[in-house]
Amino acid sequence: MSPLTKRIIPCLDVTEGRVVKGTNFINLRDAGDPVELAKLYNSEGADELVFLDITASSDKRDILLHVVEKTAETVFIPLTVGGGVRDLATIQDILNAGADKVSINSAALKTPELVLSGSQKYGAQCIVVAIDARKVGPRDDTLKPATAWHSEIWIDEGSQWEVYSHGGRHRTGFDALKWACFMEKMGAGELLVTSMDKDGTKSGYDIPLTGGISSQVHIPVIASGGAGTCAHIAEALTMCEAALLASLLHFREVSIQDIKRACAQAGLPMRE
Repeated sequence: MSPLTKRIIPCLDVTEGRVVKGTNFINLRDAGDPVELAKLYNSEGADELVFLDITASSDKRDILLHVVEKTAETVFIPLTVGGGVRDLATIQDILNAGADKVSINSAALKTPELVLSGSQKYGAQCIVVAIDARKVGPRDDTLKPATAWHSEIWIDEGSQWEVYSHGGRHRTGFDALKWACFMEKMGAGELLVTSMDKDGTKSGYDIPLTGGISSQVHIPVIASGGAGTCAHIAEALTMCEAALLASLLHFREVSIQDIKRACAQAGLPMRE
């Protein structure tokens, strides 16, 4: 695949062994079996696949490796797996289960050195940092920088988006654009940027957020949250390298080939 080719990436948000999809990270509904959906998207021309165990971190448990293994066995495209990644041993376990890349979210916020050590040991191409962000909310004086590096990326008067952790449950006080740049410096090979405000709304991606981060970093950015039409996807792909999709595909509203045709017609380089 040409490095300039745009990627369409189905996302399997998994909890208790089932794929789910909600709106703004809540009101989850069942969307199917992860292994069967992975097999379907592989056959329909997906460029990559993302598997996220969305409650592993909040439940403080290990990722469902047996489900990852079954999923990896069914696909022949790059597979990114995230959820509950706490240390190098977990990264190794996920790669051993058949994943090509590991997505790190909450652990990166707690211990950024994990991104650095993971990148050094396995290569930056294996390390994806997931960023869940929403528009900056009301001032919260209980949120205070705890360390020097916290201060460098703290939200200020000019901040527009704040990073959240643990599946969107906890505020961090970190500015999303500053955090993205910091993660690139720490060795992330790719950023998966999800707009919590747009997630599941089908009103379009958060273009200012995605575009803002894309303009600040030199590594690939994956847009996530809000796709409702093929036009939304094409718009996002004008400023980032890949688009993550869930409900549109899970509930069969459009096909991967529909999306690729629309993006190609918009002048974007797509793999058939």
